[in-house]
Amino acid sequence: MADERRLIIVSGLSGSGKSVALHVLEDLGYYCIDNLPAALLQSAVAEVTAGAEQNGKLIAVGIDARNRRHDLQALPSLVGQFREQDILTDVLFLQAEDQILLKRYSESRRRHPLAVHGSALRSAIETEREMLAEVINTADLIIDTSRTSVYELSDIIRERVDRRTSDSMSVLIESFGFKFGIPADADFVFDLRSLPNPYWTVELRGLTGLDQEVSNFLDSHESFCTMHDDILGFLLKWIPTYRRVHRGYLTVALGCTGGQHRSVYMVEKLSASLQDRGEPVSTRHNELRKKL
Repeated sequence: MADERRLIIVSGLSGSGKSVALHVLEDLGYYCIDNLPAALLQSAVAEVTAGAEQNGKLIAVGIDARNRRHDLQALPSLVGQFREQDILTDVLFLQAEDQILLKRYSESRRRHPLAVHGSALRSAIETEREMLAEVINTADLIIDTSRTSVYELSDIIRERVDRRTSDSMSVLIESFGFKFGIPADADFVFDLRSLPNPYWTVELRGLTGLDQEVSNFLDSHESFCTMHDDILGFLLKWIPTYRRVHRGYLTVALGCTGGQHRSVYMVEKLSASLQDRGEPVSTRHNELRKKL
């Protein structure tokens, strides 16, 4: 990636962590510009990258709803132009649930950029979502920070975004519990709730899918092994297709009831199977992270 030009467009809802993402990218050596008018994006990229050393070839730009609507609507076309110029371009979109955003603004006592003339904060968030609809449709990676700490967001930026190269696709396989909701960043969702549940075995209840006793229990059931083989076959078939159409990111979510046993071990087992076949993947266990 030494001679590669790289542009990361960071957008999303105010209060969702855009500033954190830009700060992380700045620490990684990117030339960062926050709150840039979208109309100036092309000239800014040309100016920064022209004859630049390596640190000038890495650019991260924050674009939000303070832009004019027609400039935001033109963003997909601009992204296409950058890619035609052989600039590795990623659009990241950060979001969070309304209640989380309301809480964050209440705690920080900052004013929402669209809350003008005394308009309600909730109304400003709704307006912002509507204005950024075209941007989220363009996004290569959507990150929901509702339950993500600053440190976890930093890790996502480093591991999934910065390390991606022009000839690679970042594949993440994550576990979750349906009772906590489906991850917003998932491209594919698989439901494992029909499989035998270690929770109902007393000695396994307090363990997780990372423990050998749980993996032994699940591997002893034909239905678990069959589902593993079916999902593995699906991924081996479709990952190359997604790569051929130049998708930068693919997120696969596996869910069981609580996200502690079946989905956790299935993520680990699938990850190992894919890596054995030369497919590098990363993993995340959403419900286990809450216990750390």
